[in-house]
Amino acid sequence: METRDETSAGGLVVSGLAECVDANGQVDLSRLYVALIGRLDRRGRLLWSMPKGHVENGEAKEVTAEREVWEETGIFGEVFADLGVIDYWFVSDGVRIHKTVHHHLLRFVDGIMNDEDPEVTEVSWIPVSELIEHLAYADERKLARIAHDLLPDLARKEAAAGKVTPR
Repeated sequence: METRDETSAGGLVVSGLAECVDANGQVDLSRLYVALIGRLDRRGRLLWSMPKGHVENGEAKEVTAEREVWEETGIFGEVFADLGVIDYWFVSDGVRIHKTVHHHLLRFVDGIMNDEDPEVTEVSWIPVSELIEHLAYADERKLARIAHDLLPDLARKEAAAGKVTPR
């Protein structure tokens, strides 16, 4: 069987980093949001996942993540941290494919959420406090746990630097 390698990138656009930190430095993850996409599976179930897509020839993975998130959500974000890599195999049209997906955290910059991408059924802002249970795939839930651990310190740094989320 023919084998092919494919590389994709994407991640979580985060909105409200500095704003979820109170005056005592406590972080409220229910006030911090990430953009997820929903797609219908073959049985008609809406499955939530992180936006992502193929790395184009010569394109940096961070650039791919920013482009794919924008294409699938209508939101422009800037990569500010690595989240992790998911690696898996599947068969499509008689070809065995080894897929590597690089995930990042992206800081919200601009945009209006939309689901105009034909591959996307729905797009939504989800509180980080509910992220793990929203995601359909176990590998992405593992990355969500990493994000859950990383985001409080990143939020405190944003707040200490005086940054605010554009509105």
